[in-house]
Amino acid sequence: MLSNRLGVVLATALAPAVWGSTYLVTTELLPPDRPLLASVLRALPAGLLLILITRRLPRGQWWWRAAVLGALNIGVFNAMLFIAAYRLPGGVAATLGAIQPLLVAGFAAGLLGQKLTTRTLVAGLAGFAGVSLLVLRADAELDGVGIAAALAGAVVMALGVVLSKRWRADAPMLAVTGWQLAAGGLLLVPVTLFAEGPPPAALTGPNLLGYAYLAIIGSAFAYALWFRGIHALSPTEVTFLGLLSPLVATLLGWLVLGQHLTPVQGLGGLVVLAAVVTAQLPARTLVRS
Repeated sequence: MLSNRLGVVLATALAPAVWGSTYLVTTELLPPDRPLLASVLRALPAGLLLILITRRLPRGQWWWRAAVLGALNIGVFNAMLFIAAYRLPGGVAATLGAIQPLLVAGFAAGLLGQKLTTRTLVAGLAGFAGVSLLVLRADAELDGVGIAAALAGAVVMALGVVLSKRWRADAPMLAVTGWQLAAGGLLLVPVTLFAEGPPPAALTGPNLLGYAYLAIIGSAFAYALWFRGIHALSPTEVTFLGLLSPLVATLLGWLVLGQHLTPVQGLGGLVVLAAVVTAQLPARTLVRS
């Protein structure tokens, strides 16, 4: 039983690890200044592909539930994410997003009746501190709109994670994932056209490769693992795994782009890992220790 749970945790952890590569792919392969287009092209094609593979459409109340979850987990979240990314240094946006485990714990207590434990609170604060050490810079400039967008993104994603646990669909997980990706992508289409205009007339080979990676690996594959994890684990356990994303992004920047990694960042990475591991330990393991 324990080995099965560990397998689910490790598989779920692959999702934020993959999302940690998004910054690298975006900066090295995609056309500049088109973040919302990237969001649409990573979500909508992936969603349609999964729907085509499963040949399953929503039924009954799952039409509106899929729309709500798609908006929270994909559409609104990505819009807020990129508003924050444009108006804030990346470290500030990532640090504000690191409050998500605490938000999920609060929503889970209210909507699912899960107990809000001291361990969760301590691990959540440690994760927030670890991400701060990992990515935040002393000279970072703050912007009110950007801060509001980053916090709103954390809130909607946290609510989406908890509702994904509360609403159980009588359908394959790949189909449910496809519904959400398609709904979120469709929601982003008019926003993208308004904010960025039509797609570029010509896309290069690296552009197409980058979009294909984000759609197939970054969305269809990663979100399927993520929602499977939400189904099998508690929302709090899953959302702590999301702290791996800024950690992987920092490591890739160091390994691939040659970015400098300081001792303080190393300490932050260790704190993040400690928070993630602590959140996954069964309560009885902590008592025995």
